[in-house]
Amino acid sequence: MPKMKSRRSAAKRFDVTGSGKLRRRRQNLRHILTKKNAKRKMRLGQSAVVDAADVKNVRRMLPYA
Repeated sequence: MPKMKSRRSAAKRFDVTGSGKLRRRRQNLRHILTKKNAKRKMRLGQSAVVDAADVKNVRRMLPYA
């Protein structure tokens, strides 16, 4: 049987941590950055954990997760 293919869009957006949690990038850091203060931009640059309600759907898109 051939390997399962992952959804490429999801593979680019999500990452699996060592403990098995799913990590994602935060939104609102692409443009219109002048009106956002430095503290907010630093916080947006950090990764976030995928919400528990969405974990099932993300894992379905990533067979290796």
